[in-house]
Amino acid sequence: MHKSVKIGLYGFLIWLIPFAVSVLIFPLRATQRPLFESIMPVVLVIWTVFFSIVYLLGIKSGFQKESILLGIIWLLIGIFFDLLIFIAGPLKMALWDYMTDIGVMYLIIPTITSGFGYLMERHSRN
Repeated sequence: MHKSVKIGLYGFLIWLIPFAVSVLIFPLRATQRPLFESIMPVVLVIWTVFFSIVYLLGIKSGFQKESILLGIIWLLIGIFFDLLIFIAGPLKMALWDYMTDIGVMYLIIPTITSGFGYLMERHSRN
């Protein structure tokens, strides 16, 4: 599979899987909001770690640069699809409300990918 296709597909799945989980557990948002708000970042972390490992094990060098770019692209993919649903779509959230409630969570993605990239770059030098 071509590199850009992998990046796009994995980024879409990192968005889609947590979105699907949020739909499935949405009743918790009304009845047990703290639990809902705790589950969602955990789901995002699990899938970001998984796809980061899968992607980064397929490259041979330049781990730090690649991982930073990867994290930024995946962050933008997640926000793009969210904006289609939460801002332009049926939910009609205000942009500020979206960013403070949901969007800020996407900062987890480049944090994870950059951490993996740093470790892989360091390991490759030894």
